[in-house]
Amino acid sequence: MLKRFRNMLMVLAAGVLMLAAPSFTEAALGDRTLANGSSGSDVSELQDYLMTKGVFPYHTSTGYYGSITVEAVKDFQRKRNLKVDGIAGPQTSHAIKVLRYGDIGKQVIQIQYQLKQTGHYNSNLDGIYGNGTVSAVKSFQKQQGLTADGIAGPRTRAELDRRAKRGTAAGRTLTVESTAYTADCDGCSGVTRMGLDLKKYPDAKVIAVDPSVIPLGSIVKVEGYGVAIAADIGGGINGNSIDVFIPNRGDALQWGRKSVRVEVIE
Repeated sequence: MLKRFRNMLMVLAAGVLMLAAPSFTEAALGDRTLANGSSGSDVSELQDYLMTKGVFPYHTSTGYYGSITVEAVKDFQRKRNLKVDGIAGPQTSHAIKVLRYGDIGKQVIQIQYQLKQTGHYNSNLDGIYGNGTVSAVKSFQKQQGLTADGIAGPRTRAELDRRAKRGTAAGRTLTVESTAYTADCDGCSGVTRMGLDLKKYPDAKVIAVDPSVIPLGSIVKVEGYGVAIAADIGGGINGNSIDVFIPNRGDALQWGRKSVRVEVIE
């Protein structure tokens, strides 16, 4: 009887531990090694970083680690002189979370938001890690006694997290003038500012924006078009105007020029 009671306690204790332990699907990037077949919020975070680095050729994070993610991780590993195996282990996860000049997207928006809160960044949240962001990071690093290299590595980001909450461009709604464009034209590369190949992925929902109005990397809801990513820019896109990507030339011409409401949702 005593042995049976002890066994029951062990089963109950194991159940409590399982309930207390975080689910893999809710893990943060770096908590575990990610590879082909993995899924969860950490995979979505990895894909967001891959988009920031311009190596994830798809238009949205899916949370599933498939062949597209494997090739994107390999591309990043080659650029950073890491072991090219398509697996996001500790070294790759650590390296990809370092933000630097040239990066674009939601992760950049987050630190620009924090730098603005701490009084080191006075420009618009544009999602582009350019000279202004580099200078702001250096200013913050000097204030905190860190190496002022303009690179947002682990120590810099930890200090930013300690001083200010991470933010997004979400919550803004505006009316813009919209036109449409296609990748099917003479001289068109079909590759967006964030590195998305629209000829390879014609199902992508993408808009071109003025980053000073809608930051690059933002997820938006466009009236009459749907949910899209602000992944491109254009010479004629200034102020409250956007260009929506439509793969078929005839459909793009049919879109014409019209006012639409845009909501930044992420």
